[in-house]
Amino acid sequence: MSDVSFFFAGGGTGGHIYPLLSIAEQIRARRPNAGIHFFHSTRSVDQRVFEKIPFERTPLPATGLSFHPVKLIRFVSTFHQSYQQAKQRIATSPNPVVIGAGGFVAAPVCRAGRKLGVPVALINVDLLPGRANKLSARWADEIFVQFEESKGCFARSRAVVSAVGCPLRSAFEHPDPDKAIADLGLDRNKNVLLITGASSGSARINEAVCHLLPQLEQFADRWQIVHLTGLDNYQAVLQKYNGARISHKVLDYYDNMADLLAATDLVIGRSGAVSVAEYAVAGVPSICVPYPHHKDKHQYLNAGKLVEVGAAVIVDDVPDLQDRANWLWEELEDLMAHDEKRQEMSEACKEVARPGAAAEIAERLLEMAR
Repeated sequence: MSDVSFFFAGGGTGGHIYPLLSIAEQIRARRPNAGIHFFHSTRSVDQRVFEKIPFERTPLPATGLSFHPVKLIRFVSTFHQSYQQAKQRIATSPNPVVIGAGGFVAAPVCRAGRKLGVPVALINVDLLPGRANKLSARWADEIFVQFEESKGCFARSRAVVSAVGCPLRSAFEHPDPDKAIADLGLDRNKNVLLITGASSGSARINEAVCHLLPQLEQFADRWQIVHLTGLDNYQAVLQKYNGARISHKVLDYYDNMADLLAATDLVIGRSGAVSVAEYAVAGVPSICVPYPHHKDKHQYLNAGKLVEVGAAVIVDDVPDLQDRANWLWEELEDLMAHDEKRQEMSEACKEVARPGAAAEIAERLLEMAR
């Protein structure tokens, strides 16, 4: 019988789910009988992640905030439904604590926790908080952020704000590159170039890399590619690799990212907050291609923390394919050809890596539950 209960809320992207899972792992390791429950969205990425997770979970109908009249009505309706479901579940559990991580699912759960008078914590891993975390901050007692600069964004909140880093899954503490190499049938004598658009994939990154496959063949004797396409892009990308002479493994998704990044010599990817934290902890040099359509450009700011210390370079996701591919090739060719540059970037990762964030947050949450 559990004597404490932790309710985690977040979803819609892996960036909202994985930090919470990593904290839950640390709590379960310290308090095996703790009750752990996840509130998440109904999106397919959530279903994919949670189908292999042992914790109890409840999908909520919450939708994103929009000021379009019809969508605003739907937001208000689904927010209230989600709030009521979460409140009912939290109210009947012993010594509950609520932990939100952003996204449209988190806000109604944080509000339910506040209304019930239970401790509410917020995890904010992007340098600039999103709309949901700005809303949820009003109900939080403590806010854990990845970057020191993020503290000022919560100046109006009554919450205690601590810069602890981004919580990562326990697998990043002891990654096994050999496991990923064996699992994917990779050549141990070749370097690994990893292409990833994070949990949802990136059609624009996929498109640029596939455009460069003829040029990449000049590195076929020393390099191999692992390309994570995203669930919706797999068949289209796989077809583009037909006849490619550089060794490659094309997958829609891969669960054991800690092992894969440990086996990687260079990564091309988005720069969501969790991604940049994983690159840093894994010590992998990165070519960051920030998602260009966020109003606050937070992926540029996240990537900028790696660029500042010399651990990454940024390539803009410009609309024109030829321009995007040319810019990417300038950086890619240079880094694939020069081992010493990649080694310097790998060393620079240590300056921003914060591997202990999940454990630190878990300890504090256990104190809040007492």
